[in-house]
Amino acid sequence: MPRWVFLVTLVVLAALSRSLPHPQNVTPIGAIALFSGAALGRGMLPLTIPFLCLIAGDALVGFHILMPVVYACFAINVWLGRRMARRAPEGQVERIGLGSLAGTTLAGSIQFFLVTNLANWWAFYPHDGAGLALCYANALPLFGNTLLGDAFFVAVLFGSLAWAEGRFPILRSAPVSGLPEQA
Repeated sequence: MPRWVFLVTLVVLAALSRSLPHPQNVTPIGAIALFSGAALGRGMLPLTIPFLCLIAGDALVGFHILMPVVYACFAINVWLGRRMARRAPEGQVERIGLGSLAGTTLAGSIQFFLVTNLANWWAFYPHDGAGLALCYANALPLFGNTLLGDAFFVAVLFGSLAWAEGRFPILRSAPVSGLPEQA
């Protein structure tokens, strides 16, 4: 129970940072989705937590036509986090390697950029090659912000968990063994 409370507290604190002034696309939601997928176990909780954060934030900043696409991208991040955790030694989140964490963070940022901007092109740009190129060109500066936000908040969330587990043994997870491998 202490581990679960600590994990949810980390996520809530990260989510609250979305309400602070920040550059566009430098938000914690991508990292929260990866972290939730990796750290909050199986079932619907890892998906529910980022969606609640999104809904709360969108209620403050406004709802928009591309919300289903954005939410789907964060669901993919939850899935990426689950895959990353399953591949950690003995299934322990605290033993996820830096390379795996960096690669998964980058994959999450890239898929978010590609998918949301494809939807943006479809909704707001001419449906031709020039419109598609213009859409992605206009979005390229925001991709750097997405990468920055994802990397920063992944470092904070996973780093805080690793630090706390090293300092407070009660927060360490038991090895997850016998889980069926899924593609």
